[in-house]
Amino acid sequence: MTDILTPAKPLSVSPLKVSQPVGASLAFLGLARTMPLEHGARGCTSFNKLFFMRHFREPIALQTTAMDQTTTVIGADGNVVEALRTIAERNQPDVVGLISTGLSEMQGADVPRTVKAFRAACPQHAGMAVVPVNATDTLGCLETGFALAVEAIVDALVPEGWEAGQRRRQVNILAPSMLTPGDVEVLKDWVEAFGLYPIVLPDIGDSLNGHLTADGYSTLTYGGTTRADIAQMGRSAATLVIGRSLGRAADRLKARTGVPDHRFDGLMGIEACDAFTHTLSQLSDRPVPPRVERWRDQLRDAMVDCQFQLGAGRVAMAADADLLASLSVFLSGMGMETVAAVATARAPVLDGLPLDSVVVGDLEDLETLAREDLALRGGAGILIANSHGAEPAARLGMPLVRAGFPLYDTHGGHARVWIGYRGSRNTLFDLANTFAAVYREIAPYRSIYWQGTPRDHETPQ
Repeated sequence: MTDILTPAKPLSVSPLKVSQPVGASLAFLGLARTMPLEHGARGCTSFNKLFFMRHFREPIALQTTAMDQTTTVIGADGNVVEALRTIAERNQPDVVGLISTGLSEMQGADVPRTVKAFRAACPQHAGMAVVPVNATDTLGCLETGFALAVEAIVDALVPEGWEAGQRRRQVNILAPSMLTPGDVEVLKDWVEAFGLYPIVLPDIGDSLNGHLTADGYSTLTYGGTTRADIAQMGRSAATLVIGRSLGRAADRLKARTGVPDHRFDGLMGIEACDAFTHTLSQLSDRPVPPRVERWRDQLRDAMVDCQFQLGAGRVAMAADADLLASLSVFLSGMGMETVAAVATARAPVLDGLPLDSVVVGDLEDLETLAREDLALRGGAGILIANSHGAEPAARLGMPLVRAGFPLYDTHGGHARVWIGYRGSRNTLFDLANTFAAVYREIAPYRSIYWQGTPRDHETPQ
C-alpha cells in the first residue's frame, strides 16, 4: 500500500495543478459543434482560454457569462439566460457545456434551474443541448473536472435503454484527460485494426490535433464526437474505459445502457498494451493483426536496447493521478526508481502504485523531495512534469521531460504519443536519450605526485 501524504501548507508557491473548470471545458472541446460556456468572471475564462491556445496552438471555442461585482452579489441567472440565448442565435451549436466556476459555486448558483429558465424563455432553441456541470475551482484538478464533464455528457446525451450489442462491431471508448490528441488518434487506429468502429468520448484527437479546413475559421469546435454518435453508444458491444478517473462516468453509462465495460488504468508498457490487445481480439473475434504484432516486437526490441541506460535510472515526477500512475507503473517495469512523486489531487488509483509514498501537493513539494533525495542518495536523473516544472528543474540541475497539461514552452507536446506499443517505445527512447545527454564521464585519475612534473601537463586521452 502506498502512503498518501497531504502536507498542510497554507500557501502554494509553485502551483502544479490546473482547475476543474479547465478540465471540464477540455472535455467539451472534444465534442463536435460545441461551445463550452464558463459561468464566472470574464478574466478567469480568458486565462483558461489562453492556457488552451498556448498548449494546443489552435483557435479555442470558449465563452463566459461575464459575472461582475454586481451580479456576483445579487445573482447572475440573467447572465446565464442571456449568454445561452446569444450563443444559440449567433453560433447555432449542437451542444453547450455550461460549467460553473469557483465564483458561481461560492455564490450558490443553481445552474440546472437556470437552464430551465432558458428553456422557458427560448423554446425556439430546444434543439440545442445544454449540459450543466458543477466544477468548482476549490476542489479537485483538471482530471476531476474532465471526469465530471464526461459524466454529465453521459447523463444528458446518452438515452436510457437496453439495446446493448445491437451493433456488434461498434465499441465505446471513454478517453481520460491524460491522453493527448495524438494518443486518441493512435487509440482509434489500434481499435480499427481489429475491424471495430470506435466511438471515443470525448474525441479531442479529432478536434484539437491540427485543422486548416476549407470552411475557414469557426466559432465552434472543429471536430470531435458528434451528438448522433453519442446517442448510439447504448447499442455498442462494449465500452473500453481508460483511466481510473472515469470510473463514475463508466458506471453511469453502464447503468443507462447495460453495455458491458472493460477498464484499464493505463496503456503504457507491454503488459497494459497486451491486456488491451487481448480484449480487442476477444471483442472482434479476430486474431491479432500482423501490424499490431509488429508494433509489439518493436517495443520489445526497444526495451532491450534501452535496458542498460534506463535500468536503475531514477526519476522525480509530478502529474495528475492517472498520468502519474500510468507512468510510474511503466517505469517500474523497466527497472527504474521514482524517488519523488507528487499528485495534484487525491485519487484511489494512487493507493496501489509501486511507490513508497505519493505527496498530494505542488511543485515546491516535488523540489523539496528531490533535494532531500539528492542529499541522501545522489538524487534523480530526470524530472517529469508539465511546463511549470522548468524552473524547479533548472534549480535542481536536472533535465525536464515535459508531460501533462499545460505544455506552453514546447512545440508539438499536445501531439506527442505516449500510449500503445509505439508510444511506449518512443517514451523509452526519449527517456534513454535524456539520461544519455546528462551522463558524465568519470574524470581520469591524476596522481598528486605528478604535480610540478612534466606529466602534470599531459592531456587525458
